[in-house]
Amino acid sequence: TDYRNEMTVSDEIFKRTADSYRRIRNTSRFLLANLAGFEPEQHALPTNQLLALDRWAVHRAAQLQEEIVAAYDQYQFHLIYQKLHNFCAVDLGGFYLDIIKDRQYTTQADSLARRSAQTAIYHIAEALVRWIAPILSFTADEFWQEIPGGDRSQPVFVAEWYTELEKLPENADMNDAFWARVLEVKSAVNRVLESARKDGEIRGTLQAEVSVYCDGQYFDTLSALGDELRFVLITSAASLAPLAEAGDAIDTDIDGLKLQLRKSDGEKCVRCWHYREDVGEIAEHPELCVRCVTNVDGEGEQRAFA
Repeated sequence: TDYRNEMTVSDEIFKRTADSYRRIRNTSRFLLANLAGFEPEQHALPTNQLLALDRWAVHRAAQLQEEIVAAYDQYQFHLIYQKLHNFCAVDLGGFYLDIIKDRQYTTQADSLARRSAQTAIYHIAEALVRWIAPILSFTADEFWQEIPGGDRSQPVFVAEWYTELEKLPENADMNDAFWARVLEVKSAVNRVLESARKDGEIRGTLQAEVSVYCDGQYFDTLSALGDELRFVLITSAASLAPLAEAGDAIDTDIDGLKLQLRKSDGEKCVRCWHYREDVGEIAEHPELCVRCVTNVDGEGEQRAFA
């Protein structure tokens, strides 16, 4: 609350505050859980080797840190809380962390794809614990002790701002504006998928296959993701086509972007939960899709963007 004005108190305000706190705490827990088996000195990758989405997540944290430091300098604690909550709920919980779950849980343990995500998570955790220390002191102290690597003998309260967050170059192909458009599309697609789930057409987003129809910047942005568009949208399959081919596709919240959704005919892979027609194609693993077999017995799948 902005304490420079009269402060309002009610049960409902306390409830909303508690919910907001839990969002920040649960985000911290998720970051720590996904750092299992990660030793920064051994496994952290240079920033220029991170996958595009991970590179953006670190960039977004770097942007936010500048805003948070400025707010602390001006004692605007209510702004810090608002920015923190929005980062945890939208940028991380509603987008980044949701997408990388597949990569974290299905790619090989020491693969570049997984270590890239863990490197980004590590940098974000190191920054986040410092951001919350002055206003969520007990949580920050617990969080600090569990982050791998570094000297934890001193409390977080004497740590300075984290300096390893790097911004994206302004001329980067997959820059801030690029991922802002991806987030916008993903949010619009999510609403269509959720409506289909409520109507009983699908049980979950991974049971869906989608065709996206659009033009202009949206088409250019989504086409750059190639086959990895399905990982961003968290569907078992995703295709892209010009808006002129949309036919009777569903309108979305974005003007000029339509969607066609269908329930997948494929079998469910017991490992990644994607519905794929190639499940059981390899006799030695009758319940796995080819991608999972590659990750279990082969060289491992390659990811470039997400």
